[in-house]
Amino acid sequence: MKKRVMSLLLIAAMAIGLVACGSKSDDKKKAASSSDEKILSVEVGPDPETIDPALNSAIDGGEMILHAFEGLLKLDKNGDPEAGQAEKWEVSDDGLTYTFTLRDGLKWSDGSDLTAEDFVYSWQRVCDPNLAAPYAETVLSMVEGYDEAIAGDITKLGVEATDDKTFVVHLSNPCPYFEDLAAFATLNPVQKATVDANGDAWATSADTYISNGPFYVAEWVPGSYILMKKNTNYWDADSIKLDGIKFNLIEDANAAYSAYQTGEALMIKDVPTEEIPSLKDSDEFYVEPILGTYYLSLNLQKEPFNNKEVRQALSLAIDRDYIANTLMQGTYSPAGSMVGEGWKDTDGSDFHENANGGKEYIDTTNFDENLKQAKQLLADAGYPDGKGLPKITYTTNDAGYHKVVAEYLQQAWGELGIDVDVEIVEWASFTPMRRNGDYMSSRNGWVGDYSDPSNILELFTTDNGNNDGKYSSAEFDAAIEKSRTTTDATERSAALHEAEQILMDDAACIPVAYYNDFYLMSNKVQNAWHSANGYWYFMYADIAE
Repeated sequence: MKKRVMSLLLIAAMAIGLVACGSKSDDKKKAASSSDEKILSVEVGPDPETIDPALNSAIDGGEMILHAFEGLLKLDKNGDPEAGQAEKWEVSDDGLTYTFTLRDGLKWSDGSDLTAEDFVYSWQRVCDPNLAAPYAETVLSMVEGYDEAIAGDITKLGVEATDDKTFVVHLSNPCPYFEDLAAFATLNPVQKATVDANGDAWATSADTYISNGPFYVAEWVPGSYILMKKNTNYWDADSIKLDGIKFNLIEDANAAYSAYQTGEALMIKDVPTEEIPSLKDSDEFYVEPILGTYYLSLNLQKEPFNNKEVRQALSLAIDRDYIANTLMQGTYSPAGSMVGEGWKDTDGSDFHENANGGKEYIDTTNFDENLKQAKQLLADAGYPDGKGLPKITYTTNDAGYHKVVAEYLQQAWGELGIDVDVEIVEWASFTPMRRNGDYMSSRNGWVGDYSDPSNILELFTTDNGNNDGKYSSAEFDAAIEKSRTTTDATERSAALHEAEQILMDDAACIPVAYYNDFYLMSNKVQNAWHSANGYWYFMYADIAE
């Protein structure tokens, strides 16, 4: 209830802050389209739920945070960690101590000094139970003192600033992907004075959104755009060629496509699905694989989803090949496991290929047999032909293929004799509703923040802030904990594979398709790149004349 109240208060604060932000002068608005400035206009989604680095867990918000902030490290074009705010770092022989040395003269976008103490404050803030950061366990559970910090004493977290330029992290156990975490948005620094003065509302207005990355928020008109301008206080400002980036806040794919056709936007993420056949041969249309899975969340705290056989039946009744290759026109791939291709095992090989004896947990090529098993499982659960099963409500937002998938689920689960209602919810309300458990079944999805499979599997640990289905398994939690604490790579791999096996056997969620990103980007945009984590990197982009 406290989390829910906080969410409502934050939304209210955002509404007030954004309305105020929308009342900028005409002169400042004209700057967004001034021919004297090189402004890259793009569309990556609608109004984000939040762009507070500690609170965000969505791709669209993450895209904006990526351009406004920078952590100790950042990712290069290959997705490998490289120097960011820290110019160098050292790791102790036992892998338990990381010492980051910050660059000289780091500044916030308002020109004030940024020091190692800012990282101490920001990392402790992520652990504050009153903030309820959804990624806290994922990014900091391996740091000494985490359990005490998340319980309320954030000063116990094992981080310290030994001087203004030196930030030291003490781990309770080695973490082979800790450098990826040091580059992850949740651990970006935020300015203490600004947060103290404005509370959670600091991240809802251009006037208070102080950042440290290549761009800063200059204007924010809710439902219209967020304009970022080049941050001249950024340490690498000389490498930034754009004067700004205009993020058009568009939820409707047809409106986004119209903006692209007229040249109002040079890149759009949301392409109308009906246009895809005519766009497939265009050199401006891209389909690129990313580390991610489109899945369904079932609220395990509500009947009938507390019944394992019901969950298994619902999963097997879905024709994944039909969804991916017909409904989604081949822009996605059918998913028979939670962890798809591209995730790295501890020896560097493909985790997906090593799982379940080299085959997916669900045979996506034999739907007829799957459907037969689904009907039997439902009968075994005490609901032959769906008799006695309560009506299911399936909730989704109306973007991309989500609505057509929802309509298909009505039909597919109807084959089991189940009555299904579809509820369409606007994006701004969708993710907080799902996080708070105010749903029965729902569309969900995850795109990897880094390539270690723990990033997607840890979503389902009992206390994870992104565990929307409220799944809880002592056996699963134990496997994940073992993967966190063991120093043996082979043992860690086995623990992660065991966790996925438990997850799939329990049908804790329903994987449907592996993500690809499909988008339109003009050939005028140069030196931008798209990552396997689902982000577009525009900070070093240029616009051809």
